[in-house]
Amino acid sequence: MVVLAVVTALGGLVALLAGAYGLRRTRRITTAGEVADALVKAVPPGAERPTLQFGTGDGRVVEVVSPVPPSDTFPLAAGDRVRVAYDSDDPREAVVLGRERRGVDRGFVGAGAAVLALGLVLVVLAW
Repeated sequence: MVVLAVVTALGGLVALLAGAYGLRRTRRITTAGEVADALVKAVPPGAERPTLQFGTGDGRVVEVVSPVPPSDTFPLAAGDRVRVAYDSDDPREAVVLGRERRGVDRGFVGAGAAVLALGLVLVVLAW
């Protein structure tokens, strides 16, 4: 029983840390990153997300897989233009502005905290 409780607590900790990392990364890129207009390119065969192509402030052209999937409200059709914020040190780290998916990261933090708390309670009860 103790092993199950510890595994549960560790799983919750991993989810909590993943969500916290995502929130921190998004905040860092949107506040300190550079902004550019990106061209949405066609979805490559076998892929689910389109490629975004944009120019950096120092003249490089970068292509990255979209960090967000297309949806009914935000289809990301080939030829569309979207605003992205990117890390000037590593332009492959990009965020589509207006589609940061903070809710998903907050969900990971909340679920991870709940599972971590459950695991800790189970550890105390099993001891």
